[in-house]
Amino acid sequence: MIRLGLVLLFLVLFVLVLGAMRLGWRRRAATQSGLPPLAELPGSIGDPLVPDLAGLYVGTTFATQWQNRVVVHGLGLRSEAVFRLFGDGVLIDRTGSEPIYIPNDELIDARLEPALAGKVVGPGGLLVLRWQHGAAELDTGVRADDRSGYAAWIASINNDGARSRTGPSKDSNDNNRTDA
Repeated sequence: MIRLGLVLLFLVLFVLVLGAMRLGWRRRAATQSGLPPLAELPGSIGDPLVPDLAGLYVGTTFATQWQNRVVVHGLGLRSEAVFRLFGDGVLIDRTGSEPIYIPNDELIDARLEPALAGKVVGPGGLLVLRWQHGAAELDTGVRADDRSGYAAWIASINNDGARSRTGPSKDSNDNNRTDA
């Protein structure tokens, strides 16, 4: 009888924890509802500028707040993805989720980071794209299966005059930076 009581107590606690997690996710989404909708994918985006990066879409956070995950518009859903860089922007084609398109004029810079959205992988493990979305600066990260493509992505995004016209954020947190 004691065993049955402990199992039931555990199940009740487990359901309460899941409910609290769901409530937290919904509350976070409500506080972030001011972010505008994501850009639509253009009909024709041309040929990729650099090789695709296949790997894990880690998530999107507010710039300088590497643990403050953005959950609205599906940006908080971690999934396998292919990152593609075109002349007009970046396409993040996620498995099981809607693709994310970041127009060229919203990109600020690209860099390597050790962590983002609660995922810590060590120095140079994540490629992070900083972009302007409405009034908010966001960081979106990928952990590629083959990290040898990171340098080409960083060079292409940071050296393109149209992309780097605004330069890195003035309030960016350089303490964690591991730029290539």
